[in-house]
Amino acid sequence: MQFIIETSARHVHLDREAMDVLFGKDAELTHKKDLSQPGQYASEERVTVVGPKREIASVTVIGPLRSRTQVELSATDARNLGIAAPLRESGDVEGSAGCKLIGPEGELTIREGVIVAKRHLHMTPEDAAALGVEDGEMVWVLCRSAERPTILGDVKCRVSEQYRLAMHVDTDEANAIGMAAGGMGEIVRITPQNP
Repeated sequence: MQFIIETSARHVHLDREAMDVLFGKDAELTHKKDLSQPGQYASEERVTVVGPKREIASVTVIGPLRSRTQVELSATDARNLGIAAPLRESGDVEGSAGCKLIGPEGELTIREGVIVAKRHLHMTPEDAAALGVEDGEMVWVLCRSAERPTILGDVKCRVSEQYRLAMHVDTDEANAIGMAAGGMGEIVRITPQNP
């Protein structure tokens, strides 16, 4: 059973407070494009992410608003900005790195919330049953790229009725394995005797 592998480029999730500061009181996100996961979308809104060494302008804000502000970067982005962003699952921001965010109406400094997101595989319970995996299970995935087919380990299975079957890797990983848009993957079983 194969599934699409998507590149999750740098992006920001904002909470209500951050949205008010960066874009104005009671501002709303403007829907630009649906993403693969139901209810998620890229907005027209952009922010600048500022670190100790540099800044990256025009970073997409993903909607809808969340309960906590989170910045997801590649390891290369974080290094270029001078931010020691830990490798974490999305949503696990406790004790992570901070940065400054600049929007058209203001700026704010977040104490934590900057991470490099771990690769993961979204799926419904029906997909999980078909794939023979459970929520939270770590698997190996064969990534079928034309020039650099690769097996990636430590891919976390995330199961929910709210998900659509798709694996997410960051820009560094996609570039390293030559994964262009529409690349496919499949779970492979690896044992110590069969690496």
